[in-house]
Amino acid sequence: MEKEGFRMRSELSELDVQNLRHLIGGYDTTHCKMTDYANQATDQQVKQFFQKAAQSAKENKQQLMQFLG
Repeated sequence: MEKEGFRMRSELSELDVQNLRHLIGGYDTTHCKMTDYANQATDQQVKQFFQKAAQSAKENKQQLMQFLG
């Protein structure tokens, strides 16, 4: 699988890499904010909503990072 990841990474243009880094940074920021909101929430449903959003952002970030190697 490492060979596939390397091959895919080598096919990315500089613009693709910049865009991926931008998206990864956005998901990282979203994860941090949603985690903070969840920690501040007093209503359990609201807390769970933000926890799920934080988890989703973290998973999206991890998936995108696979393209970088």
